[in-house]
Amino acid sequence: MNPDIHHVQVLPGPVAGVHAVLTHSARGFGRHWHDGFGFGVMDEGAHRSASGRGPVLVSAGQVITTNPGEVHDGLPLGERARRWRMLHVSPEAMAALADGRPDQEITRPVLDDPLLRATIDRVFRCWTTQGTGADGEGRRAEALTDACGLLMRRHGNHRPTDADGIDHAGLRRARERLLDDLEQPPGLDELARLAGLSRFQLVRHFARAHGLPPFAWLQQQRLGRARALIAGGMALSEAALACGFADQSHLHRHFLRSFGFTPGAWRQAWLQ
Repeated sequence: MNPDIHHVQVLPGPVAGVHAVLTHSARGFGRHWHDGFGFGVMDEGAHRSASGRGPVLVSAGQVITTNPGEVHDGLPLGERARRWRMLHVSPEAMAALADGRPDQEITRPVLDDPLLRATIDRVFRCWTTQGTGADGEGRRAEALTDACGLLMRRHGNHRPTDADGIDHAGLRRARERLLDDLEQPPGLDELARLAGLSRFQLVRHFARAHGLPPFAWLQQQRLGRARALIAGGMALSEAALACGFADQSHLHRHFLRSFGFTPGAWRQAWLQ
């Protein structure tokens, strides 16, 4: 397997809150999350990851899914790069497209569902072959609506009520303090005091509630904000500084490590 294989294409969606990513890569990805739902098809090769719903092993032909905020990573299996296509849909867009509630989740990370796979294939055919203008946009939106609706009807449910005993009010205070200043976040001692916990308890409970310890979680928040600013037209160097990265190259490294594509590729997708 050639470890240098890494090609990614980002496609803006036909409705707000939606984009697609097409990936052919031999690289691994560190722990990260997406703000919205992710679902797509593994076309070639195989892939393993750890997710909030347990260990994941997916091979060619299977459907892959992630829920909003679900921390996961990813590594190739075997001696070949894997190729996959993912649709990313915000919770608000999913609720509208699937005629559902924003507190839904996808039940399993890997699905064997030929009908859903065929529906996802149709989305990508429309996305890449339909013409421009209102007719083309309408066909893309229609195919996307069909896929989201089928996914949630067959594989969605409502998130269970949290009964894990964690003091979420204290963690919320710590979380909000982290978000108050992305450029100069507080230290662990201050966060622990806000949460009413020891430093050890804060790190353990925060990771249990959010999938990552506080400062790893903050890094993902910075990346998410940078994505929004870049998609809105902000220069890469300005977005890097606004989100607490030392410079544009610092943002570039973390962006590529988490998402598999560069800030420049993300910006270019939204300029089309």
